[in-house]
Amino acid sequence: MSLVEVTGLQVDFGGLRAVDGLSFRLEQGAALALVGESGSGKSTVASALLGLHRGTGARVRGRVEVAGTDVQAATDEELRRLRGGKAAMVFQDPLSSLDPYYAIGDQIAEVHRVHARVSRRAARARAVEVLDRVGIPDAARRARSRPHEFSGGMRQRALIAMALACEPALLIADEPTTALDVTVQAQVLDLLHDLRTETGMGLLLVTHDVGVAAESVDEVLVMRHGRAVEHGPVTTVLGAPERPYTRELLAAVPRLDVPRLDVPRARTAAPEGLPGSFRGGLPGDVSGSLAGDVPGSLPGDLTGEIVLEASGLRRDFGRGKRAVTAVDDVSLTLRRGETLGVVGESGSGKTTLGRMLVGLLEPTAGSLTFDGRPHTGVNPAVQMVFQDPVSSLNPRRSVGESVADPLRARGERDGNRVRQRVGELLQRVGLDAAHQDRYPHEFSGGQRQRVGIARALAADPRVIVCDEPVSALDVTTQAHVVSLLAELQRELGLALVFVAHDLAVVRQVSDRVAVMRRGRIVEEGPADEVYVSPRDPYTRQLLAAVPALDPEAAARRRAERREPAVA
Repeated sequence: MSLVEVTGLQVDFGGLRAVDGLSFRLEQGAALALVGESGSGKSTVASALLGLHRGTGARVRGRVEVAGTDVQAATDEELRRLRGGKAAMVFQDPLSSLDPYYAIGDQIAEVHRVHARVSRRAARARAVEVLDRVGIPDAARRARSRPHEFSGGMRQRALIAMALACEPALLIADEPTTALDVTVQAQVLDLLHDLRTETGMGLLLVTHDVGVAAESVDEVLVMRHGRAVEHGPVTTVLGAPERPYTRELLAAVPRLDVPRLDVPRARTAAPEGLPGSFRGGLPGDVSGSLAGDVPGSLPGDLTGEIVLEASGLRRDFGRGKRAVTAVDDVSLTLRRGETLGVVGESGSGKTTLGRMLVGLLEPTAGSLTFDGRPHTGVNPAVQMVFQDPVSSLNPRRSVGESVADPLRARGERDGNRVRQRVGELLQRVGLDAAHQDRYPHEFSGGQRQRVGIARALAADPRVIVCDEPVSALDVTTQAHVVSLLAELQRELGLALVFVAHDLAVVRQVSDRVAVMRRGRIVEEGPADEVYVSPRDPYTRQLLAAVPALDPEAAARRRAERREPAVA
């Protein structure tokens, strides 16, 4: 009997059909990945396997059988025994999945007590055991820690430990590595692989990252609009896909072996403000004002003038013995029209550096210059695109009002002119001008990020710092946003600082790359040089942690990662 058997699954939310006639099987001990873009129905399917749509108003039809339990026909008590006892789920965001008020160990122990009916002492011992099993150091002591005292990777390990507490036959992992940097992601994927080998459990992996699927599963099911597009062995689906959509999905995946996107450079010296300057209204086609070669242009090499320079930057948080140095003695230059990629693990100081470059944080020491003049405080010519457009856009204001803020800050008071310019900015980033009265929740993740880019452009910037602008987006949406940034740079002569933990994306957009570790730049140089012939062992370790699309190459990388890490 199959561990999971789904036949004709259909899930409707009101008038929206999220899953449409899906069928698949998962055998004991096997691993299957549901892959697709945001909105393809992947997470809806995962929730249906545990009956989580019950009582939500969703209409679920078809047959779903998990570990011998008919999920549709099961009573609430039977579902309770299924969840945790026979099948467990690891959710995407561990911070929202864990109770902030209780110790990690207590939360794991509670799960074990409910399903195994053991004493408190036995449940606590089990919590320590599974925490140790997933690689939490000093598990007995850390079991008393609360979620905020764990790093992102440790919280994700704690969720996996909770799922393992009752030794389920099936583990459902819903985007378990989306918010993690490449080294922590590799550790989590290695952990899932080892646990499958040790316990024989089945794995259903939900992910938009095709590379993660290649590292983790035996079979892949590609979904689109709630339907199965292609299903088969991972080597076949990823190595020789039959369906055009699968090929399109794979083509959008950024790769380490592909250099910078082939986008021509802007061929004009940057005037004051953007070309055509929005003061007179943004033309429908800005590129028309960029024709012609002028001195100081960037025809193919980085000969543009330096627009932003940092020297000996340091940033401390806290005082005295409790002070933490987030950025330590960082120096860099940024030339007009170039992209500087900044990569590193979580906590390496990337975002802190980006915020200092924009002026949102004052350096503890060191100096910043813009166009050769001291750069202190917020400068409209240096703008930022934030990682999470949901939190950076005010949910109570329309997107048009948010995009208009820089215009009003520069003294524009004519409401009609503001509205016209906002519409032109939205069109420039690929959105409908008529949608400026909508609110952030009415847009998709990729669309919200485009709104954030439009807001940055409204200030006529010469430099834009992009802080993890595509980390939460699926690969096709990610590709669209990256292409948009490259196009804007070409047309407007912008200098970009691209902060990210995704090394493949950084290579596609960057001319130069700076690798950060513990607040310092450990390696810097032309992107091709850093990626092809990295000098620093830490850079090599980061590159080895990037998922490979080829499952055989993924296995080799996993073996390489078993070698001692950089101290």
